[in-house]
Amino acid sequence: MTTSLHPHDLSPAQAAARIRDTVIGWRRYLHRHPELSFHEERTAQFVYDALAEVDGLELSRPTATSVVARLRGDHPGPVLAMRADMDALPILEKNEVDYASENPGVMHACGHDGHTAMLLGAATVLAGLRDRLHGEVRFIFQHAEELYPGGAQELVDAGVVDGVDAVIGAHLWLPMPIGQVGVRAGALMASPDVFRLVVIGAGGHAAAPHETVDSIAVAAQIVTNLQHIVARNVDPLDHVVVSVTRFIAGTADNVIPGSAELTGTVRTFDAALRARVPQLMERIVRGITEAHGARYELTFERSYRPVVNDEAVSAFLRRVVERTVGRDALVEARPTMGGEDFSAYQQRAPGSFFFIGARNEERGIVHPHHHERFDIDERALETGVAIFIGAALDFLRGDRTP
Repeated sequence: MTTSLHPHDLSPAQAAARIRDTVIGWRRYLHRHPELSFHEERTAQFVYDALAEVDGLELSRPTATSVVARLRGDHPGPVLAMRADMDALPILEKNEVDYASENPGVMHACGHDGHTAMLLGAATVLAGLRDRLHGEVRFIFQHAEELYPGGAQELVDAGVVDGVDAVIGAHLWLPMPIGQVGVRAGALMASPDVFRLVVIGAGGHAAAPHETVDSIAVAAQIVTNLQHIVARNVDPLDHVVVSVTRFIAGTADNVIPGSAELTGTVRTFDAALRARVPQLMERIVRGITEAHGARYELTFERSYRPVVNDEAVSAFLRRVVERTVGRDALVEARPTMGGEDFSAYQQRAPGSFFFIGARNEERGIVHPHHHERFDIDERALETGVAIFIGAALDFLRGDRTP
């Protein structure tokens, strides 16, 4: 890719339009060749090779399946980091498109292929504008967003965001229609903590339940009563989700099992509430199991921190969106209880994560993230490239104040 394709007189939107077909091609290649978290070997090599063709980028491999490109402007100044995730999900794709997954049981069902392609496009364009940059753009192509402990924390620990003054990232977002860009200051995405509960009873014959401590019956009461945490123990104005997502018990029709296993997630925005909900859960579990002569083992695994967007960086992003794709595109992003390990970067530098609408009702592009028929309106890719280019030019223009 030659930088002559991107003359200095093009706006970010025009530059993104010029490279649109290439970005779509990258996205479709990645969609055909998805790889699971911590196994993005082919993906990382593809990204590295594409970046190696661009003059002016300093490339590194902080981990086996991640890539970082540094673009140092011709003038001194701050450092802006931009992040894209690259991993796919263990889902069998059902889309009938010519770029469908060729890796059975693995699918880009969350848009990470698009995230990677957008950042590649921005890096390609910005490398040709180095003389306009007062500072550094750091492009982070991250592995393993979908699987805790996640790739973001590994990259933070490797020093990838050392010296960074601000960090931004985008998510192609199916709840929002094409043409909209959602920005929000404050809490945007929740902490998706995980719990595992084993109810230990005493098994026996289904014909003689009085001789058992029925683990299924006890566990079923726990499932029902856990809903009281949200309904009756937490302020209705607070955001909490407690979901039991697996209930595993039994081996035969005529056997009451000796144990039942429940797993699920607890999702919160507030740190104090995040600490309190496990205590409320244990109080319920302890009371029900003691009442029925059962025992329990309850464990919690802290997952990603909440994504809480910096106010100044979010205000900066709003201005970038208005300048690059128009004021009519900008909307207030609606918080979601989904989790994202972008929060790891925000512990080291002020940052903002934003949503790019990719839904198209007329074309049937409506399926939610992590669905076997998930897809995006690829026009959203051009929007993302333009915003990343505009953000770098504005942040590193030499006189910026976020």
